Amino acid sequence: MKIKLGNSEDSKNKIIKRNNNMESILSNIKENKIYQKYKKILEYTEYELNSLPYNEALIHDKREYIQYYFSLLKLNHLLFFTFCSKDYNSRIIKIFLFFYCFAVHFTINALFFNDSTMHKIYEDEGSFNFIYQIPHIIYSSVISGFLNSIIKFLSLTDKSIILMKQEKNNKIIDKMVKKLFETLKIKFAIFFIVTFAILIVFWYYITCFCGIYANTQIHLIKDSVISFGLSFVYPLGIFLIPGIFRILALKDKKKNRKYMYIFSKLLTYI
Repeated sequence: MKIKLGNSEDSKNKIIKRNNNMESILSNIKENKIYQKYKKILEYTEYELNSLPYNEALIHDKREYIQYYFSLLKLNHLLFFTFCSKDYNSRIIKIFLFFYCFAVHFTINALFFNDSTMHKIYEDEGSFNFIYQIPHIIYSSVISGFLNSIIKFLSLTDKSIILMKQEKNNKIIDKMVKKLFETLKIKFAIFFIVTFAILIVFWYYITCFCGIYANTQIHLIKDSVISFGLSFVYPLGIFLIPGIFRILALKDKKKNRKYMYIFSKLLTYI
């Protein structure tokens, strides 16, 4: 009795073919993942969409009014910018800036406590006079916002990375990457030196102030909290305005509202 054995070469060919198919499938999966990551990187961020020229915005920006409004909050509102915004900035630095902003508000408010303020507290028998403190709170909010914008310039990196992202020439990109690293090293070095020096000065001044004027500590804390809270409130109303002009310009059937669109972009810098 003879037993026929299968052709070993055919079996080997089938195994090789099957392995090749598996490798091809795995390769396609890897390429697809890489493509998805690459596609995600190339997608416009909210900052890029908001900064598009009018003709490009007509093509790429399909957002509704409420979406644009929330994008402005995530880019400009301190609370949303720190904890909700997805951008090319360091999350650690954004959190640091959040607490640094409070320190600025606290110190600027302390600077507004002069002889007339102390006398008013004495006349009110130590009670907190909100009406009297309103001008001080507003002034401190404006000054703090200005000082914080300078520090943000030294610490935020998204604009530099977006410029590099928009470049298509690989050789130029390589040069931009090297230049970016060198620039960021200098900016971060200046940022940390300046901010820590400022915080030390703040700490010294506040310690002296609270030690000398112990009875005004509660007033200072209330003013600082209100001032800091005000910086969260007024952007909610201000950023309702730019979207009105932007959406009207983009939704216009004739597509000729360029100046209205530019005006809406200018309003976001107020």
